[in-house]
Amino acid sequence: MRASDRAYATLLEEIQSGALGPGAVLGEVDQSSRLGVSRTPLREALGRLAADGLVVQASPRVTVVSDIDAGDIRELFEVRRALEETAARLAAERGARDVFAEIAGALGETDAAADPDAYYALIARFDRALDAAVENDYLTAALKNVRTHLVRVRRLARDNPDRLAASVAEHRLIAAAIAVGDGDLAAHATHVHLYNALTSILASLPSTEGTS
Repeated sequence: MRASDRAYATLLEEIQSGALGPGAVLGEVDQSSRLGVSRTPLREALGRLAADGLVVQASPRVTVVSDIDAGDIRELFEVRRALEETAARLAAERGARDVFAEIAGALGETDAAADPDAYYALIARFDRALDAAVENDYLTAALKNVRTHLVRVRRLARDNPDRLAASVAEHRLIAAAIAVGDGDLAAHATHVHLYNALTSILASLPSTEGTS
């Protein structure tokens, strides 16, 4: 792995996990030393993170982790809704139905409140199946960028057992609709899921953010 790729992967994981929170300063000297890379690959990594929208340039030599607030989350979900509803409809037309039927069955046996990590792993599997089904590199690239930010959003939102259970049921309906080739139902179920997810996330934020 190239030094720039290694630095990017490390910083991405730290930003998504919350180890590097919004406003964290990423000075070139400190980060080069900490990550064990020279300035050039570090700058390449920071440039990629800036293109992702995860960091911003505070000065020529100082980069900071970007903020994410209620307004950002709403904008992210506007894009997510357009992409995921389209993806669900295309997957119903083009996808391998047995794959989504199997995922729907697995979701029916999932207790997300008891094991959130297993639930998120299953959702990652659903996302991979969706990407493979749509057969559109431009759409999957856009979805990948959105998902990069969603990891941060999920970290900001508190785990809510009732919401997790509802999310399982919503994803199961989406997968089941794709499995029977019903594009309209798949897109509508995706719309409902995203509306509920956004409402829950905004409600979980501090009141000063949730009302901005």
